[in-house]
Amino acid sequence: MEGAFEILKLFVLNAVFIITALIFTTYLILTIFSAISLRKYLRKNSYVDYNSIVASPLAPSLSVIAPAYNESETIIDNIRTLLSLYYNNYEVVVINDGSKDDSLEKIIKDYDLEKVNYYFDYRLSCKRIRGVYKSRNRSFKKLTVIDKSNGGKADALNAGLNVCRNDLVVSIDADSIMEPDALLKLVKPFMEAKEKRVIGAGGVIRIANSCEISDGHIRKINLPKKFLPRAQVMEYTRAFLMGRMAWSELDGLLLISGALGMFDREIVIKSGGYNTNTVGEDMELVVRIRRYMVDNGLNYDVVYIPDPLCWTEVPNTVKVLARQRSRWTRGTMETLITHRKLFFNRKYKKLGILGYPYWLIFEYLAPIIEFLGICWFIFLLITSKLNWPFFLLLFGFVYFFAVSLSIWSVLFEEMTFHKYERRRDVLRLMGTAFLEPLFYHPMVMLMTIKGNIDKVLNRNKWGKMERKGFGKN
Repeated sequence: MEGAFEILKLFVLNAVFIITALIFTTYLILTIFSAISLRKYLRKNSYVDYNSIVASPLAPSLSVIAPAYNESETIIDNIRTLLSLYYNNYEVVVINDGSKDDSLEKIIKDYDLEKVNYYFDYRLSCKRIRGVYKSRNRSFKKLTVIDKSNGGKADALNAGLNVCRNDLVVSIDADSIMEPDALLKLVKPFMEAKEKRVIGAGGVIRIANSCEISDGHIRKINLPKKFLPRAQVMEYTRAFLMGRMAWSELDGLLLISGALGMFDREIVIKSGGYNTNTVGEDMELVVRIRRYMVDNGLNYDVVYIPDPLCWTEVPNTVKVLARQRSRWTRGTMETLITHRKLFFNRKYKKLGILGYPYWLIFEYLAPIIEFLGICWFIFLLITSKLNWPFFLLLFGFVYFFAVSLSIWSVLFEEMTFHKYERRRDVLRLMGTAFLEPLFYHPMVMLMTIKGNIDKVLNRNKWGKMERKGFGKN
């Protein structure tokens, strides 16, 4: 029995060492690719005059679609922001997805709306559209508001795709604030496309908690005062600047954030629109439209823009964060299961050989392996069989690698877009890098485990996301 335990212990130690080395190597490679891609992007765009896009007759028309469910706290400011974006030819389509609060009443009152006869075709299945509203005030002629029965975010986006008029669509959360020039930067890859058809583009999402916001615009950028949203700043910076930037360069990008993304409307509709049977509709759509292009032998590209283009409010409490992470985990599981055909499938090139396996192993399975490792550590601790020198060496190595990765992401941000101008904010963010692996990461890991359990037990609720509203954080 003792011999069998020693063999098991040796196997676990070797497995931990191999997995740790694999994770570190992968993250190091991604960091290098991110740096190369970021440098290439900055050099290419250093002399771009985005005003020429506004004046160009070749600039495509856009439709910005924003689903809203119980967004009464922020809806008016957010619509005001959408209507003031710096672009010449676009429309704003807001979908009231059966809100139970006074969201629709506020929009009708503030923008002087009336119900109109509006022709559209149900090319994508969605819940019944009860009415389409336009403003009596010509100043708001860009605004179209859809009132429909509640069907969830994906269903609301499909309704917006049915009603909107233009070839390129921008999906955005109604609780997000776009940078004034966001559309110009998102549309640029579509206009530059030659050999490949650009079917999707996404950008950096930043955190608005504690920022000074008025009339739907960011007036002053502040680092969140509370540790929980501040840790999410660290997490988002690392994920966007050092993760998605690399996967865009490697042509293995699986996700464009649901908070902001631009898509080719024709391809989205031909692919079947947003999947209403998953809580991870943003990731699932990107994978599906990529599969559609490959299956039909079409040359395409999905691009990522490192510019901060959108600001959103993140969970301020552990309870709300847990709901969000459970939903993200379930959405990832559903997408990976639905598109399991991609796994090491050479037909899908880098998407199948690199992108899908990475997401399966490092984004989905890694927290589970980590949790099992902690359970094994507790078992060894209880049975007094823990090899303390090995454990401390491994812990120190993992901890300082994680901190180094986070600090590198902060340096990337400061050397490029420098959104946090106060030195104390940058120092506090670096301080968060030392605390995050000890407090925030284990908590998120447990939330991810709960998401797996929720999926197995078929708890598929979206989870209510209470928001304090911009300026009240």
